Amino acid sequence: MRLNIGETIKMLRKEREITQEEFAEVLGVSCQSVSRWENDLCYPDIELIPTIAEFFGISTDRLMGVDETKEKEMVNSYLEAFQNEISKGNIDECITIARRGVKEFPNNYTLLNKLMYALFVSGDDDGNIPEWKENMEKYDDEITALGERIMKYCTDQNIRLEATARLAFNHCCQGRKEIGKKIYATLPPMKLCRENQIWWSLEKEEKLPFLQNAIMESYRNLSSFIWLLADADILPVETELLVLKKDFEIEEIMLDGNRPKNSWGDVWIEYDIASKYAVLKDYESMYEHLHLAVKRAKDCDNRPEEETYSALLVGEITKRRVDFDTADSRPLCEILRDKWLQDKDFDCVRDEDEFKEIIKSLS
Repeated sequence: MRLNIGETIKMLRKEREITQEEFAEVLGVSCQSVSRWENDLCYPDIELIPTIAEFFGISTDRLMGVDETKEKEMVNSYLEAFQNEISKGNIDECITIARRGVKEFPNNYTLLNKLMYALFVSGDDDGNIPEWKENMEKYDDEITALGERIMKYCTDQNIRLEATARLAFNHCCQGRKEIGKKIYATLPPMKLCRENQIWWSLEKEEKLPFLQNAIMESYRNLSSFIWLLADADILPVETELLVLKKDFEIEEIMLDGNRPKNSWGDVWIEYDIASKYAVLKDYESMYEHLHLAVKRAKDCDNRPEEETYSALLVGEITKRRVDFDTADSRPLCEILRDKWLQDKDFDCVRDEDEFKEIIKSLS
């Protein structure tokens, strides 16, 4: 069995930005010895293996590359545990899991990226994290360091771009918008993305799933932009309602009306529409959408572990409950009752019996 010690040493040394000479001095060996290791001409003496592993903060197995299958299995177990906890809004547990994984596999960029994500989400003001402001300040430097490390060294383009976007977002959240804008500017434009370019290389049997997935992702992006247009306080309220109506119309065309209306977004959009009608003092329409919001919230809290739907343009789509990421551990009915419906837009009806019944139905 071929050992990858030299290749691993070379990769880790470059990540640390130290020269062969500096590394050789740390170990008390010649620079030529390090060069021979990295060129696979020979291996380090056995007594040096623990010292090298300790220097790089990895296990000796990881250094020697003798159990990559086991590492992959262990990393996957960390990722599964992470996703299970974040689907429940247990952000502190996510951070613990990610830190444990990174401690065991310090140079696994998938785990480093998950740690960065969990630290960032812990500062989400929309969840039920009382110390979110403190977390934003406490983890700012660590999020920045992780993002910069992944940007500089990670060879997986998807992970690197995801971390780059999150790093930019964190700078913006911290009031450093100019830095964030410069980082965002390094991301490739939409016209150069994989989905717009790879078509010409596909075989016939690859084309249908590719197109269905690309259409679905494009639709999700379009819907997100429409939602931002309707919710960014840049249009009159009447126009915002028309924009949201367009979003409903587009979904009907794209998904044939088959998508189960039981997601977090389905609740939010009905609540959002109701709040706009409240501002316009159209209370009949407001109550219509509040009742829909309640129904959607109950459906969301009781949604199955997995459900599948299909549509002509996108094929079959499977939604898993565990794939949902949230910073809030409460049931959605409780969030709607105790947070969203406390919005001042509803103060005008707060003492009305129908509104009180809506609040009561969410208990």
